[in-house]
Amino acid sequence: MKQFVFASRNAHKAKEIADILSRHLEFEFEVLTLDDIGFEGEIVEDGKTFEENALIKAKAAFDKSGIPSFADDSGLEVDALGGAPGIYSARYASIDGKDADDEDNNALLLKNLEGVTDRTGRFVAAVGFIDKDTSFTLRGEVEGYILHEKQGNGGFGYDPLFFCREANCCFGVLPASEKNKISHRARAFTALAEILNKRYK
Repeated sequence: MKQFVFASRNAHKAKEIADILSRHLEFEFEVLTLDDIGFEGEIVEDGKTFEENALIKAKAAFDKSGIPSFADDSGLEVDALGGAPGIYSARYASIDGKDADDEDNNALLLKNLEGVTDRTGRFVAAVGFIDKDTSFTLRGEVEGYILHEKQGNGGFGYDPLFFCREANCCFGVLPASEKNKISHRARAFTALAEILNKRYK
């Protein structure tokens, strides 16, 4: 069985990623987390793009474990805000530099879009991968626009404000099973699976 390290401590997210990969990988695999490899401390994500941050996390996991490692970095880009909140999506409304809660982030986004008619944007996910032979990044995107008020209680983060053009509904009301077929993260990890099948099958 092939092992990979997902450079995160979030077991729920690791399971979600493993579920996405299991639909596409053609060999048996196991996804480990940072806790599984005994990684201590925090990884400083000081990159200027989603791709840079994803690769920073993946490299930290690989350097510790020697096991092929991957990580993702994702967020929301709004055209009228010059691509913000972007890589700062999780801490958009933060005062101390740490992650802010979803309510505060959503409230600030709506405030900054008051009176704005062009509300187009996209969710972006970048995946960074590294093993002893190579390193690369991949990107997945899903296009839409920002609503004027929240819809639904599903998803997390900015989902209740994001209207997905492809699904023709808000991510906040889209069932998780449907969202995970077309989401930015699903697209990035599907692309990763295609490469892993060629490398490890």
